[in-house]
Formats: sequence, structure tokens, C-alpha cells
Amino acid sequence: METTLQIYHTSFAFRNREFPIENGKALQFIYSSKHSKTKGGLFAGTATTNVFRNPKFKKAMTAMQSECCSPDEVIVGPDFHQSLYCHLLCGLIFHEEIQLVSSTFAHSIVLAFRTFEQVWEELCDDIREGVLTSRITFPSVRSAMAKLLKPNPELADLIEKKCSRLSNWYGLIPELFPNVKYIYGIMTGSMEPYLKKLRHYAADVPLISADYGSSEGWIGANINPSLPPESTTYAVFPNIGYFEFIPLKENVEEHMQENGNVSFLSTEPKPVGLTEVKVGEEYEVIITSFAGTLNFSPC
Repeated sequence: METTLQIYHTSFAFRNREFPIENGKALQFIYSSKHSKTKGGLFAGTATTNVFRNPKFKKAMTAMQSECCSPDEVIVGPDFHQSLYCHLLCGLIFHEEIQLVSSTFAHSIVLAFRTFEQVWEELCDDIREGVLTSRITFPSVRSAMAKLLKPNPELADLIEKKCSRLSNWYGLIPELFPNVKYIYGIMTGSMEPYLKKLRHYAADVPLISADYGSSEGWIGANINPSLPPESTTYAVFPNIGYFEFIPLKENVEEHMQENGNVSFLSTEPKPVGLTEVKVGEEYEVIITSFAGTLNFSPC
């Protein structure tokens, strides 16, 4: 949790210098599933479950003026689809206060607004009547949403007007949230294919790729948020773990056999340290963290 907060605070400092946000809220499509227990009695869960359920997370988001507009009950809700619906509803309720839209992955943001295309009329009905749809069945989530949801026909009419004048939902995000400064989430690697659709929803709102990490540990932070996601670079945090890099190029050694023939053998290259990597080459990352030694995908 401490290294997570270190990454969050550092990347936010660089992000806020380029795209400063004021007192407002964040529309965060985040979800925290329940912990489960292994047969051996150990708690198991996703990395984000541990983060989002930790009280330090909410304090950090508030300090960075990025507090989620959704109540905790929605974030830890037991059903993904119901939580997603409530996230969208909360975003609309606080539409003028939303200054950033984020999720762990770009795919989750795209999925959220594809869902909006299907349920926006139902969302408007909820706002107009001040009554939550029956599709939300969990009492804790319904109770939390009831505290936010009040009859607001003017807002419902405004959302309907905005949606009806969009062409193929282009620019949906800034249309719904006029004060949004940027959209934030992991947008590199396997998330790049979702950028085209995300830009369709975002129009001119900047897309900022989040930091480089995995369930096993963090590697680096995006300290140049002005770059487009396809050109994102990360600064490695050497105090988070001990990093080594295996070059992806094979080492080919020449061997002379007894019969005079020459054979060539491929050997696995030796890992190099953080100060020995070369620009333009690809490496597989190895991190020795508090949990042990782990391998990551090429960078």
C-alpha cells in the first residue's frame, strides 16, 4: 500500500502540473471484489481489492482532489454490473463537479460508456423521479444511492437534450461532464487497441496513461503526462524493489566440435542492472520485491 501511494502521489504531482484540477470529484470506475479464503486459510483477492478497501486509499484520493463521486458501498458492491450502473448515475448527479474520469484500465472506461449508450434513458428516469431502478437489488447499495438520488427533472431533461444532439456518441464524455480536465487509466500495452474508441468518446479531452505496474508490484510512474498514450514513458522507482532487465536478443555462441564442424548455440542473455540498460533495446523486467522474485512482460 505504501508503494502504491508513493506512485499515486508522484504521478499526480506531474499530472497536476500539466492539467491542474481544483476542488471537485472524480468519476472513477473502480470495483473491489470480496476477499476469498484458500483451503489453507489465507485471504486471497485482486491487488485492486486490497488497495480500494484500504482506508488510506480514500484519504489519498481526497488529498489529491480526486475523491470518487460514488459512495464506498458502490465500489465494494458484490455485483459488477450494478456497481457500474451506479457509478454512471453518480457521475451524472455530480456532472458539473467531475474534473477527471478514470479507471484502472482503458477497457473499463470504454465499457462504461458503451453501457451508458444502452441505459442512459433508464438513468434519466431515475434522476427525474428520484427513485433507483429495480435492477439494483443489494440493500447496502440501494441505501447509499438513496442518500444521493433526489427528484431532478431539470437535470434529466438536460441529459436527454445532450444525448439527443450527439452524432454517434462522439464527444460523449465532455458533453456529460463539461469541467472534465482529462481521462486517466492504463492505456499502454494490451490496452492500446481501446484508444480509438476512447478518443471517440473523449473528443478533445486529453488521455493520460497511468503508471506501469502489475499485481505483484509497481515498476514506474508516468512523469510526462503531456505525451499521448502511444508515446508514454515511465520513470522506474528503484526504492520499490530491486530491478533487473533481461535483453530479449539471444546470445549466439560459436562452438567447434571434435569433427571440425562449427555449431551455434543460443544461450539466455544475462540480466543487467537499471543503470546498464540501453536506449532502443527491449527487455523483460525482473523485480525482486518484498514478496520475492517476479518476471514481467517486455518493456
